[in-house]
Amino acid sequence: MISLHLPALQVVVPLISAPLCVLLRRGFGAWLLATVIAWTAFAISLALLAQVLSDGALSYKMGGWAAPWGIEYRIDRLNAFMLVIVAGIGALVMPCAYHSVAREIAPERQHLFYAAFMLALTGLLGIVITGDVFNLYVFLEITSLASYTLVALGADRRALRASFQYLVLGTIGATFILIGIGLLYMVTGTLNMADLAARIPALQELRPVRAAFAFIVVGAGLKLALFPLHLWLPNAYTYAPSVVSAFLAATATKVGVYVLMRFIFTVFGARFAFEMMPLGEILMVLGLLAVMVGSLVAVFQTNVKRMLAYSSIAQIGYMALGISFASVNGLVAGIVHLFNHAAMKGALFLALACVFYRLGSVELDAMRGLGRRMPLTMATFVAAGMSLVGVPLTVGFISKWYLVVAAIESGLWPVAVIVLVASLLALVYIWRVVEVAYFREPDGDAPEVTEAPAAMLVPTMALAAACIYFGIDTELTVGVATEAALSLLEGGP
Repeated sequence: MISLHLPALQVVVPLISAPLCVLLRRGFGAWLLATVIAWTAFAISLALLAQVLSDGALSYKMGGWAAPWGIEYRIDRLNAFMLVIVAGIGALVMPCAYHSVAREIAPERQHLFYAAFMLALTGLLGIVITGDVFNLYVFLEITSLASYTLVALGADRRALRASFQYLVLGTIGATFILIGIGLLYMVTGTLNMADLAARIPALQELRPVRAAFAFIVVGAGLKLALFPLHLWLPNAYTYAPSVVSAFLAATATKVGVYVLMRFIFTVFGARFAFEMMPLGEILMVLGLLAVMVGSLVAVFQTNVKRMLAYSSIAQIGYMALGISFASVNGLVAGIVHLFNHAAMKGALFLALACVFYRLGSVELDAMRGLGRRMPLTMATFVAAGMSLVGVPLTVGFISKWYLVVAAIESGLWPVAVIVLVASLLALVYIWRVVEVAYFREPDGDAPEVTEAPAAMLVPTMALAAACIYFGIDTELTVGVATEAALSLLEGGP
């Protein structure tokens, strides 16, 4: 039955589509193929999540080789949830890409864009689904190389510098992770995550194990842009093509957070990470700094994509803060925010893709009076922006509520206060866009603009609607996150 092979198809299907996009050599053909494949991957991820919720964790042995000798794809509630996030964002971005890519990328490069996009999607899905740490590294490199290419395809010449900066720092992060994996293999003789989790407790006092932990945490910190290892992110998000900014902002850093959580709780174990190593204190300090610094810097940006890039640094800080508590509510906050932030930032960056499609700019001053000229686009921006702030009945409120509860449970009320202050800062920078769009008149020579094409607008509105719906009905997101958090704290798969 094909359902037995869904874990393999989740990765193989988009992987095969990448060279096919190159062979088509036509922008429309490549886009159509990539769109069909992205939605197929999303359907597979939903089927896998349904299987996991009904039957428990799934194990798929590649080539029939049993773990730990062979590569195992192991799917539990956490990575099934992540598969839906990554594949869902990829599926919603692709309809927008047809018009946006035609606007921003030369025709002779468009088929290459879709090939790189499919490789990036393949890598992200592979990172999430694999139960083998070296296989994770391989998929991490596939994603990284494709992402560097996608960023470099930006029309602005500064995209090349942003891509090179991303490449340098990303390579350092990947090297650190590889060194950590090598040290673990040296002392355990295995690369399977479940096998590592069984062997490491008896070896926790060894220096190579502690060094491996440090290398992996720093490497993952670079990949997920944890402050102060975030220097690649602002330029990459600002100068990349619009749909690339939306895709990377909604998926890449979330997968980086997933990698960190998987190593901390599944491979090394919560006791080693938070009792034998001072990870909790480090993540809490860096998370709080990210929340405050990212929010403050965002307030002063005049390019709205750059504003949202610094906002992403702050949001990553919230996730790191949730992990730092090493409690059920803290992890629920972090896991739920993976989904919530993907919906929020996906909607915000896709709204900016619509704006750029019509205006050719996302500078704040260029958006004067846009609330009346592009009312639907700006309404989606405001809805997602209010979610970013954490207004009740939005997804952002759910994340911050669990984060505040976790802080109070731990007796750290000043942390709860900082979360609230950072939310007010988010209101400030979102309000700057609202003020310009709704309360300022456009310049006399401003071009007449209308809404972006429906293919761009509908997915943007769908993500904005998700920001509201899942802020009201939290049964799926919080339910899955709670079960995943309990499993992680118990050291289970």
